[in-house]
Amino acid sequence: MPDLLSSAQMRAIEQAAIASGTVTGRELMERAGRAAIDAALAFWPDLAVAPGRVTVFCGPGNNGGDGFVIARLLADRGWQVAVFLYGTPGQLPPDAAQNRDRWLARGQAVSLGFPALDPGATAAAIASAQGADLVVDALFGTGLTRPLAALAPLLSALPRQRTLAVDLPSGLCADSGRPLATPEGATPVLRADLTVAFHAAKRGHYLARGPELCGALRIADIGLSSWSQISPPEAPAGGAGRLRLIEQPAGLGKGGGHKYSHGHALVLSGGPGQGGAARLAARGALRVGAGLVTLACPPAALTENAAQLTAIMLRPVKDAEALAGVLEDTRITALCLGPGMGVPRAAALLPAVLEVRRPTVIDADALTALAGTPELAGALHDRCVLTPHLGEFNRLFPDLAARLAALPIEGPAVSRADVVAEAALRLGCTVLLKGPDTVIAAPDGTLSLHGAAYDRAAPWLATAGSGDVLAGFIAGLLARGLSPHAASAAAAWLHAETARSFGPGLIAEDLPESLPAVFRAMGL
Repeated sequence: MPDLLSSAQMRAIEQAAIASGTVTGRELMERAGRAAIDAALAFWPDLAVAPGRVTVFCGPGNNGGDGFVIARLLADRGWQVAVFLYGTPGQLPPDAAQNRDRWLARGQAVSLGFPALDPGATAAAIASAQGADLVVDALFGTGLTRPLAALAPLLSALPRQRTLAVDLPSGLCADSGRPLATPEGATPVLRADLTVAFHAAKRGHYLARGPELCGALRIADIGLSSWSQISPPEAPAGGAGRLRLIEQPAGLGKGGGHKYSHGHALVLSGGPGQGGAARLAARGALRVGAGLVTLACPPAALTENAAQLTAIMLRPVKDAEALAGVLEDTRITALCLGPGMGVPRAAALLPAVLEVRRPTVIDADALTALAGTPELAGALHDRCVLTPHLGEFNRLFPDLAARLAALPIEGPAVSRADVVAEAALRLGCTVLLKGPDTVIAAPDGTLSLHGAAYDRAAPWLATAGSGDVLAGFIAGLLARGLSPHAASAAAAWLHAETARSFGPGLIAEDLPESLPAVFRAMGL
């Protein structure tokens, strides 16, 4: 799984490369500018047919230096280039200043004013962008720490042309994927159609609004791979450490053995008329490869569930005492409770589940029960996986949710990765916060993100019951012996892949039934 870099980690890699003496900052800018152009012409092939018109916006930092390189290289190809600079001549860092001077040897850069915008220059910039075939946003990249309130008149008026963002759309926090806001709540940001990032994706490309504002994302190699393994800087207090992007999992095939060799998952269900969610979870656990799956329901719900299930076994469980008896069977290797249980039943059974300290998925109503019974938090253990959506996370961790909801007026802003990492550490178990940017944290600091975005977007997952299936996938993989973090990561990937495999019209029942095709495509 590749790292999603913070702005501090990216700076450390660049500084290590420059300190080695094998590359200069100016050369890295040259590579970045060339890679951005190559990516843009590949993304919009009609722009490669003949030179066009481009408007380049350069900022007061090294991102602006990349913009000056792009302007010069496109001019070399015969493009008509207009450059607008937000900043003062003496403000640019040395490498960016050198690339500005190289551009000024052949063209001009119109000053937009700083810090306030010059109205005349702003109007000229907007008119230039309206007539351009391509707009390049090289105003602010990964180092942004403040909102772009002064640029709001420009950013809000720019036309929806083909916009190329250099590393990140200006106004977006590289660490959180959140647009930085003014105290009044305004969040100026320049939405891109294509974002070209250098060396590696940043956290903000995948978190929060990053995918929405980045458009398409391309990662360009600029020769920094030799420094990728340097130790990243320590995470800020309360912040997330190394964050890795989940890719296709390995090791999910089945070898020999019998059904108990692949685990037995027990899914706890609610009463009559409440069993649908648990049945979805049970079906997911069975399809993902658990050798056996049993649905444990109140005696009054046996007939209803028997009419719906065949390969999944049934067991009457009236109360906590009955459940304790069932759990004397040590061949039960994982449990799942919460989907459709009802909060009172979940609260009554949670103590018995936690007492046996087996791999356990706590979802839906069980999360609400846990939030309402704080003393149970002390019984959680490192084999538990909590799978809240944002509303459930708010109930479980109101202080962390408040940090995440606070207006991001400076960067790096608090991110979902930050609060989920803190939640896992606090409770001593794995926490999976559901969403298009699903973040998974283990109590040992292992932190992963599954981004259902860009070429892996799966909007059809926004359907009732899909979260119940995800809980079942995790339970089935836990039953098979995967660690809580590995099971959660693999399940998140499979969850999105089954949705992508089925496509439009998906309902939750389709997710488990799409797994065989996904497994075949994986070569299992």
